[in-house]
Amino acid sequence: MGFPTSVKDHPILRQAVHRLDDDLGDPRFGRTLTRCLDDTLARTVRPMPDGTAFVVTGDIPAMWLRDSSTQMMPYLALARDDTALQDLLLAVMQRQFEYIARDPYANAFNAEPSGRAHDPGDLCEDPWVWEEKYEVDSLAFPLLLAHRFWAATGRTDHVSRTLRTARTVIAVWRTEQDHERLSAYRFRRRGGAPGDTLPDAGRGTPVRRTGMTWSGFRPSDDACRYGYNVPANLCAAAALDGVAELARHARAAELAEDAARLAAELRTAVVQHGTVQHPEFGSIYAYEVDGNGNALLMDDANMPGLLSLPLVANVPTTDAVYLATRRFVLSPANPTWHRGTAAEGVGSPHTPDEHIWPIAIAVQGLTSNVRAERINALETLLSTDAGTGQMHESFHKDDPRRFTRPWFSWANAMYAELALDIVDLGTRPLWASPPPTSQAPRHQKS
Repeated sequence: MGFPTSVKDHPILRQAVHRLDDDLGDPRFGRTLTRCLDDTLARTVRPMPDGTAFVVTGDIPAMWLRDSSTQMMPYLALARDDTALQDLLLAVMQRQFEYIARDPYANAFNAEPSGRAHDPGDLCEDPWVWEEKYEVDSLAFPLLLAHRFWAATGRTDHVSRTLRTARTVIAVWRTEQDHERLSAYRFRRRGGAPGDTLPDAGRGTPVRRTGMTWSGFRPSDDACRYGYNVPANLCAAAALDGVAELARHARAAELAEDAARLAAELRTAVVQHGTVQHPEFGSIYAYEVDGNGNALLMDDANMPGLLSLPLVANVPTTDAVYLATRRFVLSPANPTWHRGTAAEGVGSPHTPDEHIWPIAIAVQGLTSNVRAERINALETLLSTDAGTGQMHESFHKDDPRRFTRPWFSWANAMYAELALDIVDLGTRPLWASPPPTSQAPRHQKS
């Protein structure tokens, strides 16, 4: 099967480039948008004999469930009247669903049963699995993509497979609500950084049941310090909102009710256990908690993070706790926030200290209702690409020429999402209203 390898002549992209030129007066913004979108199609997508599509993240030859979803998100803005793009997105989702059915605890997979792995010494022996770091977001993002694809295109030929996958995901998330008692998942990696393995013989640090669902690892692929990752739980709730809506459309009433119920449980648990009172910022979301009184106050540049909640978790930008959390995240109180001579923004313990992530800069722009802040984010992305015309994983706050990962397609996708959004051609979710299937947390202003 042949899939599109370029969108440079797509009418919506041409319109976006024209508007960027008119609004910002610099053709580099449009050229970078085109380059980022074309690079993903031409270099990361591999058509498979079974009609599905395998998507590498860039410089790593594996397909991450989360990354491949985010890599495809910008094309939703171009897909409504483009059958070829629609077929590509369907092919990517079909491969994601097959992987989840094979091992819902794995985060990254091989194109064939080659036995290749990030670390051949890992416990997992499935030759299809590149890495089995269990992350809640790895299951949430394909479901988010499936719902947004339906909303963008109106196509329903993926719905039955989406709902079948959702049943698997819900079962895992319910098991991991009681990780200590019900879960058989373990992850151990000998040698390397502490963040590459789970303590307590691979079980993870102790947690008490709260109603949230447990995650071994963060979206950065680093181990959670505490087992309940708050942004991942809110992202899971948003994915369940989409499942419930698709299930109602397909007249699968029992699944719709189950998805809505679990979404409500996750949100209620976050309100009760995932917020803390900060002496400067008031009530804010923690990044991780364990139900035993411990909370980690930080954010990570990867999505889902606290800054990205309006994008991936149906949290309105007007939510009082989100606004307080945003002020915390974009301040020196957040240990991963950095300000330098080249830029300021959020980084990650996954990369060297004082490094800022382009993904986080794009997220800051996409979650702002202030146009000037959104444009500033796009300008910062362009000015920190080290002249490569590509977004990187991270760069040093004082010297963008010091960067990690020269080819990182997820970051390119986030540039594209922000650029399309600035000229009103993007597909960012509506933030003003609460989620459709379960009420968003209601907070009093602090």
